[in-house]
Amino acid sequence: MKPFRSMVRPSESRDRASAIAFAFHRSELLVLRNGEHLELPSYEQLTQLHLDLGLETYLGDLDGSDLIAWELSERAEEFPEGWELAGLRAVYGAVDDQLFALAGRAVQLLDWRRNHRYCGRCGSPADLVDGDRATRCANCGLFNYPRLSPAVIMTVEREGACLLAHGVNFADGVYSCVAGFVEPGESLEEAVAREVREETGIEVTDVRYFGSQPWPFPNSLMIGFNAQYAGGDIVLEDAEIGDAKWFTPDDMPILPGKISIARRLIDDWIERSGS
Repeated sequence: MKPFRSMVRPSESRDRASAIAFAFHRSELLVLRNGEHLELPSYEQLTQLHLDLGLETYLGDLDGSDLIAWELSERAEEFPEGWELAGLRAVYGAVDDQLFALAGRAVQLLDWRRNHRYCGRCGSPADLVDGDRATRCANCGLFNYPRLSPAVIMTVEREGACLLAHGVNFADGVYSCVAGFVEPGESLEEAVAREVREETGIEVTDVRYFGSQPWPFPNSLMIGFNAQYAGGDIVLEDAEIGDAKWFTPDDMPILPGKISIARRLIDDWIERSGS
């Protein structure tokens, strides 16, 4: 993995032409197709398309190359051969993993800049803070930092089985881990117990941290846990859950894609179960 430094301003002496460009129209990223692989253009290549570049955000330095994100003001009716707009989920696996992660960072920073041009308290224009990833209201001085929404996601284990749920918006047959956003004043462990209880009626214990994943859809930080069954029967009371079941390693449903920490959690449980 190449060394990355998060920075809010580029070096004034560096030529922008070679900067790696993250150009988005809404949540779609402009890429160059090279067979089965996708590549990110340089700023010089991007300018050759003569697109209307709107909002701009500097991400930092990747092994000596500037990373700059832009918001495309309009979607072109047609791109030259080899150029295309692709959703981030479609980009996963087709570009370098590190660049994919940075693309997720880029789209979130653009979303933050777009939604916080004005103060949320008094409505005055908000200016970028020199040397910090923040905006400051020119009138009342209110600071605003990029929004991050923490969410917990977990496996629940019970005598060789794992609790998985089918969300009402999932594709047919797909089951995944229970997940939900952390509420104000709540610890992560409390959020795990509450979400499992609210969505399935199951009580849990022995909540242990597994890992985390930034999830740019739109601005979440997914925090994974393993938990043990403590009691209760499955009772669905959450309108977002269509079904929930206990699954064994030998009888698994269709699982979420490998892009997600949900799949990492499930694969880890299967491996630990010895199947």
